[in-house]
Amino acid sequence: MAISEYQVTGMSCGHCEAAVRGEVSQLAGAEDVQVSAKTGRLTVTASAAISDEDVLAAVDEAGYTATRA
Repeated sequence: MAISEYQVTGMSCGHCEAAVRGEVSQLAGAEDVQVSAKTGRLTVTASAAISDEDVLAAVDEAGYTATRA
């Protein structure tokens, strides 16, 4: 298992969390996606390595920006 953490900016509510979770969960290999609007933390647990670029693109697709934590 590979665990990656990111800091997401712009989230303020549960809807924001759901949008990010929905996009990131679609990535191949994503097993578990935890996201918190309160802390801005995004944690991705994957069965295979997922590139930072893919995760950041998925967050961007949801309408937010992120950086590797």
